[in-house]
Amino acid sequence: MYVDLLVIGLGYVGLPLAREAAFSGLRVVGYDLAGDVASGLNAGRSHVGDISDTDVAEMRARGFRATSIEADVGAPDTVVICVPTPLSAAGGPDLAAVSAATELTGRLLRPGMLVVLESTTYPGTTDEVIRPLLEMASGLTAGAEFSLAYSPERIDPGNRHYGLRNTPKVVGGQTPSCSDAAMRFYGKLCDQVVRAKSAREAEMAKLLENTYRHVNIALVNEMAIFCHELGVDLWDAIQCAATKPFGFHAFLPGPGVGGHCIPIDPNYLSYKVRTLGYPFRFVELAQEINSRMPGYIVDRAAELLNRNAKPLNGAHVLLLGVTYKKDVADQRESPVRVIGRKLRSRGAVLAYHDPYVAEWPLGGEAIRRAEDLDTEVANADLVILLQDHTAYDLDQISRVAGLLLDTRGRIAGPHVAAL
Repeated sequence: MYVDLLVIGLGYVGLPLAREAAFSGLRVVGYDLAGDVASGLNAGRSHVGDISDTDVAEMRARGFRATSIEADVGAPDTVVICVPTPLSAAGGPDLAAVSAATELTGRLLRPGMLVVLESTTYPGTTDEVIRPLLEMASGLTAGAEFSLAYSPERIDPGNRHYGLRNTPKVVGGQTPSCSDAAMRFYGKLCDQVVRAKSAREAEMAKLLENTYRHVNIALVNEMAIFCHELGVDLWDAIQCAATKPFGFHAFLPGPGVGGHCIPIDPNYLSYKVRTLGYPFRFVELAQEINSRMPGYIVDRAAELLNRNAKPLNGAHVLLLGVTYKKDVADQRESPVRVIGRKLRSRGAVLAYHDPYVAEWPLGGEAIRRAEDLDTEVANADLVILLQDHTAYDLDQISRVAGLLLDTRGRIAGPHVAAL
C-alpha cells in the first residue's frame, strides 16, 4: 500500500510530525519498535504530553496508523527518521537507533523517494553515515535516484505558542535537488521553510542553537554562585539588564539543565571537534558548570538547615517539581534526580510533589509523594522549589513553608532563600 509519509520513531519529535502531516491531508504511517506505543496510538491513546487523545483520534480518522511491524509500513514516498540519539558510554553520540532506522529505510528505498533525518547528531552524519547505508542497501545513488536531506527538529515540549507549523523549518540536502525535494515536502507542513547550504549546515544549526543556550545558562549559573557570596540579587540584576532593548537576551539560573537537548546535544559537537585533535573548551566548561549545580543546591540546602540549627542528616526535605521543564511531564535528564540522590546520600528524608508525576523512584526505591501539599509544606524542615509549575500557588507555598530554597527566583519572604 502506497503512503505519503512514513515516520520512524513516534516520540516527542515523530508524533507531532505525524500529526501535522495527517492534519495536512497526507497519508501517514508511524513506525516504532515499542509495540505498546503503536497499539496505544491505534487505540486512540497518546503517550506524548503535547499530543492529546483527541489529536490521536483525529489522526486516526484521517487515516493515520501506527505499527511496530516492518512488513506493515507500506510503500512510502517520504521517510522521516525521528529516533533518539543518546550519548554513548564514552560520551560520544550513540547512533545505533539511527543506523537501524536507516537500514530499515534502505530496504524500502526505491527511485524518487525522499529520506530525511531529524534526529540530532553531529555535522557530517547525513553524508558519512546515512548516505552509505542507504546506497549500500538499495543500490541507488543519493541526489540522482533518491533525495536525502537533514532537517533539525525544533520541538519545544509544553510550548503553547510555537509548534511544528509556525516554527521556521530548516532543511539541508545532500545535493541542491535533494534540498528542493525536502523544501517541497516541508512546505506542506510548515509556514516557513529555510534552506541551508547543505545537510552539514543544517546539522550544525541545531547544535549551534542548543550550544548557545548551554553556554549562556552556564554563565548565569556560575554568576548565581558568586552573586550569593557577594550578596547580590542576580534575579534583580537580570531583570534590570533585560530592559535594554538591544544586545542582551535574558537567561535564568536554575538547579541544572535537563531534557534531551541541552545536556546532550552540545556533546555531539564537542565529539566532532575532538576528532580534529583539539577540545571544544567552551562546551566542556559549560558542561562542567551546569553539572555542578545539583551539588551546589544540596550544599545550599545543608547551609540553610544549619543556619536554623538543623542538620541535613535526618531532615525532612520536600522537593517541589521533579520534571526537567515547567508544565510538562518529561523527566529526561532532569537534574532533580541527581539532587535527590545527593540529598539522600547525606541522610535527608525525602518527599516530593509534582502535578505531572504520579510516581518518582530513585535508585529503584519509590520516594513518597506528598498528597496534602499545604500540610506537607508546613511540616517539612526544608522545601526546595525546583520547578515552578503553573499549578503551584507560590504565594500560598511562601506563606506556609517554614524554610524554603527557591531555585527559580519566584518567591520572596524572610524565610525564603533564592538560588
